[in-house]
Amino acid sequence: MKNITLIVTFAGLLILSACGGKNPSTVKDMNKLSFNPQQAAAMSAIACHEARGDQSSLALALDKGLQAGLTVNQLKEALSQLYAYTGFPRSLNALGTLQKVIEQRNSAGLATVEGPESSPLPHGYDALRQGTDVQTALSGQPFDYTFCPSEDYYLKAHLFGDIFARDVLTHADRELVTVSALSGLEGVMPQLTAHVRGALNMGVTDVQLAAIPDALRSAGLTAEAARCQAAITVVNGGQSIVSPSSWPLGDSNTAYAQYFIGQSYLALLDPQSGLCNVTFEPGCRNNWHIHHGAVQMLICVSGRGWYQEWGKEAVELKPGVTIAIPEGVKHWHGAAADSWMQHLTYHANARPGNTNEWLEPVTDEVYNRLK
Repeated sequence: MKNITLIVTFAGLLILSACGGKNPSTVKDMNKLSFNPQQAAAMSAIACHEARGDQSSLALALDKGLQAGLTVNQLKEALSQLYAYTGFPRSLNALGTLQKVIEQRNSAGLATVEGPESSPLPHGYDALRQGTDVQTALSGQPFDYTFCPSEDYYLKAHLFGDIFARDVLTHADRELVTVSALSGLEGVMPQLTAHVRGALNMGVTDVQLAAIPDALRSAGLTAEAARCQAAITVVNGGQSIVSPSSWPLGDSNTAYAQYFIGQSYLALLDPQSGLCNVTFEPGCRNNWHIHHGAVQMLICVSGRGWYQEWGKEAVELKPGVTIAIPEGVKHWHGAAADSWMQHLTYHANARPGNTNEWLEPVTDEVYNRLK
């Protein structure tokens, strides 16, 4: 009986040590979201505004978060964690904004809840080992970035070891923050999709995950919400195309598909003026064509592409480049082979009865000469 008592006592000490000396009954479930729906929505908006670097909108979102009951330490923890995803400059700027919001609330006599600090780590804590376990759980399988061992070490030991070990936020909380922030960045869909899977693996429910794009949309972050929804759709086994920028993607350009090589999308922005945003997937271009009775205006807003008039050298399209296409000039335009491209287009000096004359496709020989 004495031996059994000693074994039980020793086992209890091991559990307490693993929990940082706390009673196991008070330890958080790290695979469960600790925010209520209102707090989760506020945190999603906060993380997304941090990623975008929009300090004025972030200040409003932080104030709403504090009103919803998020603690100062929860907000500090979320904004500190995001340096690993959005960089130190944005993280530090966001923490500075939080400090100002707290000062303004204190001056106005509004309460803020500091909240608990992180629990102490157990003696002999191994960040690399623990981080490897956390990363494996998040990814759903072991992950080793052999191409860059130093980055692999930072991910395991620091991000998933040091940072994720801090129990101010649960692992589920941290993935909600990460998904929301990555939704605010262009060009990181592989990482966003991976973290949507990670959020589910770390305990965020389907309902809680679906609430993230709703929260972003309610905060006026429509492009970011669409990006997040696209990643969720892909993780759920569907297919989704998302705009490569904050400009709307629109619908598949089926009405003119016969005049394009590759896939394009059309978003009507202003029915009165006919202003449209046209999105070209990499390698997509329209046929040679001529506008009769109107001048076509092109304004490149995203990515890289080409505009070429018959008999002339191609002009590279980058954001800000504006082209006025004279009436009656044979030309084509489209994306570069390795880049999406978006341009706004409308007709100027249009006369009644103006038309487009669609001609032959741009051959691979002509297109492949462009670098």
